[in-house]
Amino acid sequence: SLAMASFDPFDLTKVWPHKDYPLQEVGRMVLNRNPANYFAEVEQLAFAPSHLVPGIEPSPDKMLQARLFSYPDTHRHRLGVNYQSIPVNKPFNADVSNYQRDGFMTVTANGGGAPNYYPNSFTASSGITSSSATPSPAAHVSGVWHSDAVSGDVKRYETGDVDNFEQCRMFFRNVLDRPARERLTSNIAGNIVNVKSDVIRLRAIANFVAVDPLYGRMISDKVKKLQEERSKEAAADVVSSSKVKKNVAPLNPPRTVFKPAVCPLGFKSNL
Repeated sequence: SLAMASFDPFDLTKVWPHKDYPLQEVGRMVLNRNPANYFAEVEQLAFAPSHLVPGIEPSPDKMLQARLFSYPDTHRHRLGVNYQSIPVNKPFNADVSNYQRDGFMTVTANGGGAPNYYPNSFTASSGITSSSATPSPAAHVSGVWHSDAVSGDVKRYETGDVDNFEQCRMFFRNVLDRPARERLTSNIAGNIVNVKSDVIRLRAIANFVAVDPLYGRMISDKVKKLQEERSKEAAADVVSSSKVKKNVAPLNPPRTVFKPAVCPLGFKSNL
């Protein structure tokens, strides 16, 4: 079970090994046609991880928890508060009955003349006539979400003892072949060589050494090689620049320097 996992299963930097957690098919999405109109059926789409059916609930993944809020909020800003009434976003086989009225870009009958408050003596919800006592909107929910009792203080917890290297080690040793390792380490070295501080550069390489000694050594060797190449190029530029003879273009139109005439009688002017 996830409680016995050697890593935090809700850490975005970790993966769930399929040998320990095999994939289980829960459904299929079939794409059977291309959009008839790109704007109507693509630009106005409003996907959100909070659009869930009863029985499927979000995990405590911190990124997911943030996106449960941010995606619908973005849709309200981009498409308006009634974005769920746009044909491409509305339920396919059900009518939405609620007390929501008005708002920018209302594309429905806006509830007609039904009341927009609850409880009322006329309808159970907008557009649905009820001859009996008005039921609670919760009565229409087909499933019940579970709840968790939470108590205590919100605190910061030290995560320094979390293993952040084992999965990287398995990836480097068991997934990448030699050409892939060369490409990966060359890419990393090409960025680390730009670090100005020697201390920070060594600390960065130490992280890769902690993953696998070969991993760190490959990066370290390539960084040193790049540093040597850059030093040679810099020295060559200095030598070549000292040998360059500057060609100064003549003034156009040409300038003449005025030289005062010498008085034959020996008089001098202070001008």
